[in-house]
Amino acid sequence: MKNVRLSIIASGLDLTAAESFDRFFSAGCDDATISVQKGLFVIDFDRNANSFKEALVSAIHDVKRAGAKIERVEPDYLVNASDIACRMGVTRAAVSLYASGKRGRCFPVPIARVTTDSPLWDWVEVSAWLVQEKKLPQEAVEEAHLIREMNRVIARSHLQLSEADRKLEAELALP
Repeated sequence: MKNVRLSIIASGLDLTAAESFDRFFSAGCDDATISVQKGLFVIDFDRNANSFKEALVSAIHDVKRAGAKIERVEPDYLVNASDIACRMGVTRAAVSLYASGKRGRCFPVPIARVTTDSPLWDWVEVSAWLVQEKKLPQEAVEEAHLIREMNRVIARSHLQLSEADRKLEAELALP
């Protein structure tokens, strides 16, 4: 068994009712700390499981059983330099050196906000690079990939595509 830490962001229950918190605990979230932030439930799990995937799937199941709507899983796959530094256990300055090419080669390029002072990277790409550089274990990439894919599934489940949306999606599909 390993200890897995992850957070599920949820909505759909009364944020102020004590019964909502009780529902989470009764549904199996008794290994989580539950808070309300920015109008959403944040359920921080500290779960023992055989694998990260098992912990993630069981946590999602328990939150749904409580009657909540899953919004996303965190830690998110979009990361800034501070997030990367925290996850690596280094300073933000060290990450800047990696990103500028002054330390290490071929650090992944940002995927968003490239022209700003706070670009965003895909943690799956960054963690894969860090594994290649022997700075993180392989399971970090597997966990990052699983969270990114789970969040994509969750986002798609929230979409109510119209016929016009589906046609546009098909037209824009890349080969």
